[in-house]
Amino acid sequence: MNFDYDEDQRALADTVQRFVAKDYGFEKRNAILGSNAGWSREVWQGLADLGVLALNIDDEHGGLGYGPVETGLVMRAFGAGLLLEPYLASAVIAPALIRRCLPAKRNSRHAEPASAEFCFEWLPRIAAGESIVVLAHTDARGETVTETKGRLSGRKAVVAHGACADLLLVSARLADSSIGLFAVAPDASGVTLRDYPTLDGQHAADIVLTDVAAVKLGAGETATKAIDAALDIGLAALCAEAVGIMEATVAATTEYLKTRQQFGQPIGRFQALQHRMADMLMHQEQARSMSYLAALHCTDENQTARQRALSAAKVTVGQACRFVAQNAVQLHGGMGMTEELIVSHWFKRLTTIEMLFGDTDYHLQRFTALSQPVARAA
Repeated sequence: MNFDYDEDQRALADTVQRFVAKDYGFEKRNAILGSNAGWSREVWQGLADLGVLALNIDDEHGGLGYGPVETGLVMRAFGAGLLLEPYLASAVIAPALIRRCLPAKRNSRHAEPASAEFCFEWLPRIAAGESIVVLAHTDARGETVTETKGRLSGRKAVVAHGACADLLLVSARLADSSIGLFAVAPDASGVTLRDYPTLDGQHAADIVLTDVAAVKLGAGETATKAIDAALDIGLAALCAEAVGIMEATVAATTEYLKTRQQFGQPIGRFQALQHRMADMLMHQEQARSMSYLAALHCTDENQTARQRALSAAKVTVGQACRFVAQNAVQLHGGMGMTEELIVSHWFKRLTTIEMLFGDTDYHLQRFTALSQPVARAA
């Protein structure tokens, strides 16, 4: 299979890589990391000016109309720079969800009464960097968000970048036990958010909804399939981000082994460490190949085939995340765990990625279940 990129794709990758190298260096990231918000509005606007926030939005709504392959190139560059801003949540998952849950055209007969104009209102805002929209989907343990007469009550847990959102897309259980998707303003009466940093320095929020007014965007099978499809696109993008981090980690570790001296020679000459680096490179290359597979299949209409491919990719990428991160720290010695060295931050993000969207064990079980032959009735 040909994995070469065309000229436009290479230009996109070069542009984002230059932005990260010039405007998102390690010192600047540390300053953003130490701020109260944990992300930068200035950087967000810079990304909008580059056009990458419009990548997954069609031209009818002010976007560029690209897809998962181009998104993967951007995420690889952001991975190396450890971007703290809510790109995955707001510029990848949210547009994918909105486009799949809502009508593509105005005045659609299949639209919810309040949702026909939603795409035309919010997608251009996302593309221009004016608004941040995130999905709140994971219920808190033991408590489900439910809808009664257009109002929501319940809790959502670990909502990525929930505190910086201008709009929340909240999934809720309806009276008929199906799933609905609702738009909720974070500052609406009855909404309480608890913001906190995660292991990798990014931010998440637990959200309590108490009889909150909400706008229904979709329900039933349409909403369920839209959420699943958007999360699968997000998972493919996450795999690409992991590859970008691994590439940077392997390159930095290789350089360190060339310069660190012991017994009068660089430690990179020791055969045992060369074998370790070879194994890290092998995991990186396997993860890269599977990230391509994820990008190619994350928009398949066949849900079973799509999720099977994505679980296979997440298993391989998750195993690589763990192996590369842990060995990089070990090969750097004690300094590999210090905050002053970017390797420790790569380690934290790779460790987090291995757990996001379902950890390695979960996806291994899902892949196995989806690979079982369907029993035929006698």
